Amino acid sequence: MKHTENELLALKEEVSQMWKLVLSQLEKAKQAFLNGDIEVAREIASREKRVNAFELKIDSDCENYIALYSPVAVDLRLVLSLIKISNTLERIGDFAEGIARHVIDADCSDINPQMVEELQLEKMFETLITMLSDSFVALETENTRISGKILAKDDEVDILYRNSINILTTYLQANPSLVWCGLKTFLLIRKLERIGDHCSNIVEEIVFYVDAKVLKHGGANTNG
Repeated sequence: MKHTENELLALKEEVSQMWKLVLSQLEKAKQAFLNGDIEVAREIASREKRVNAFELKIDSDCENYIALYSPVAVDLRLVLSLIKISNTLERIGDFAEGIARHVIDADCSDINPQMVEELQLEKMFETLITMLSDSFVALETENTRISGKILAKDDEVDILYRNSINILTTYLQANPSLVWCGLKTFLLIRKLERIGDHCSNIVEEIVFYVDAKVLKHGGANTNG
């Protein structure tokens, strides 16, 4: 039994390492975008391979664990959750790289900095970083009481996303020559909104593992 516990701890540690890397990618994406820092954006793009490698290894190690030990109940829920969480972290890593590519392209510097402020993109980034950090703590401590607070932050991100559509529409009507940049900016905001959804999915997996409750599709507080 001791051996299987050590194996589980090793799996959790792998996911923790991947999580820290993806969180760092998201923090650097914020920095790269808000400062127009192409060097930081390139660093994100180069580290994306490490994120992908983590996911493949965790998938393989979890599958091996299931094959070797035939876990049941809470152990099985943990392994299944770790597989889904690592898949979701990989998707968040993809979006962080997409934001980095936006910065590397450097073809949308004409968007007014005041417009970036009005879209509240810094607040969006900060909310997502908090969601990803808090959900990491929830898994580490196996404390699901903060899940509601994390899911509520996804609602905040959704509101900022919806507001951005009207703000950008008004801005582009007044500046039709910037339609290309406006569309690229909207696609970037859409990536941020999707990161929020993925953070919510991670929280749902943690609740499934710890409390044996399925939140997905279950109520108004969750967003697919």
